[in-house]
Amino acid sequence: MAGRTLACTVSVAVLGASGFTWYEYRSLDDGMIKSGALSEAKKNAPAHLDKSVNLLLIGLDSRKDMDGNDLPKQFVEDELHAGSSEIGGYNTNALIVLHIPANGGKVTALSVPRDDYVQTVGADGKMHKIKEAYGIAKEAAEAKLTGKGLSKADLERQSREAGRSATIQTVQSFLDVPIDHFAEVNLIGFYDIAKAVEPIQVCLNHPVDDPIIARTATHEGGGTGLKLPAGISSLDAAQALSFVRQRHHLTNGDLDRTHRQQAFISSVEYKLKQQGILNDFGQMQKLFGVVKKDVVIDNEWNILDFAQQAPNLTGGNVEFNTLPITGFKTVGGQEVNTVNPDLIKKIVRQLFNRDQTPAAPAQAASGAAPSETAAPTPSAGAAPKSVVDVNAAAGAGAASTESKALVELGYQAGRIGDAPARTRATTVTYGSGAKADAQALAGRYGVTAVPSSAVAAGHVVVTLAVTRTPSPTPAAPSAGASAPADGSADPAAGLPMQGPAVKAGGIPCVD
Repeated sequence: MAGRTLACTVSVAVLGASGFTWYEYRSLDDGMIKSGALSEAKKNAPAHLDKSVNLLLIGLDSRKDMDGNDLPKQFVEDELHAGSSEIGGYNTNALIVLHIPANGGKVTALSVPRDDYVQTVGADGKMHKIKEAYGIAKEAAEAKLTGKGLSKADLERQSREAGRSATIQTVQSFLDVPIDHFAEVNLIGFYDIAKAVEPIQVCLNHPVDDPIIARTATHEGGGTGLKLPAGISSLDAAQALSFVRQRHHLTNGDLDRTHRQQAFISSVEYKLKQQGILNDFGQMQKLFGVVKKDVVIDNEWNILDFAQQAPNLTGGNVEFNTLPITGFKTVGGQEVNTVNPDLIKKIVRQLFNRDQTPAAPAQAASGAAPSETAAPTPSAGAAPKSVVDVNAAAGAGAASTESKALVELGYQAGRIGDAPARTRATTVTYGSGAKADAQALAGRYGVTAVPSSAVAAGHVVVTLAVTRTPSPTPAAPSAGASAPADGSADPAAGLPMQGPAVKAGGIPCVD
């Protein structure tokens, strides 16, 4: 759901390179909904090491307007296919942090999976899915404010401030970086912004069919009604909402949905730039006329200062990555993502140039603690080692690609095949005599190698839940597929991310 946020953010960021006058800047800024939620979060924020900017994009899955009124049931259910008007609550279904370097260069964008099970801050201080920090804090604030004579609209606005503050503080604590600015938008905001820029082109690696399943007493329902072929498609606003909301009938569920959000942001930015909208003040006014009633930004956001630091947001020099999970478990009847907080912080420090020490692999999905020193990955050109059989949930094509990569690292090619489509975690198993090689391979995937009597002696079996290969080239070439314009290396190379990176500057293909 993050695409609707950056439609505003990118528009603001580009202004610094567009030659607009102060009056024009102010006319775009006037009327924006401002929030003071950042002030509380900054009291305990990690220290800044330079003048870089960290921007948090919040996609709120709420079926209510800014005053707390339900969105029209017919609109939500029949036009948007977004389920009942009563569901959704105040979950933050998209959390993306953009790190904008102080001296230019690649902008690093990190998505935090919404079901990551973390220690929340500013809510009740307990472990929850990170998406729930907003709603828990809002509900607690609402309970304290009730009975103080506030109107429904004022009660909604003040309690939402608590939700925003809790979300910002939780993200800061989880990633160990300060949040300098934020932008938030909800369901109707996404639709309105998508309506203003439709049609929007997206690209899929595979065809999708996500039929709507009615909600019953025994089934929570679901599905978006989205049906698209592989390759590039042009979407209207309602289809765009379905594109970024779909999680059923996807191999990796919510994790694939996160990549959809990233790709949508890239596609919208690419369209705005290609059509010259970002340099046309009249067109910008029309776009901001929509943005102003739906998007909430912090009251410390100075458009002029920010614009000077962010031209790369619209230059195709943004790379989106998804922070890794270590597995899944059930807590209180709900499935959550398990994470390694220490690893997450190390990855973020390395990507944001706060730490040059390489990050270790992710903790195993089984829940076992990672070793202090990860087994080294074999060097290319080493003598033949164990035979490695590779299976992949994405199909034999992905398994074949990974097998070839392992051969280059000195392993012997084994059998190649498919893994079940709903394989939830990557595994490495081995037969007698292959323990050392299996441990080294486990380090490559961030899991723990497990002995198995079902595996032949001298063999290792790798089963991949998520393809490790880049997305196929879209029908229309994406500028984001090329190396960074400044010649810098990919800062995420070698880090244990959740699936492939999504690069801006074109129309990237995703699952």
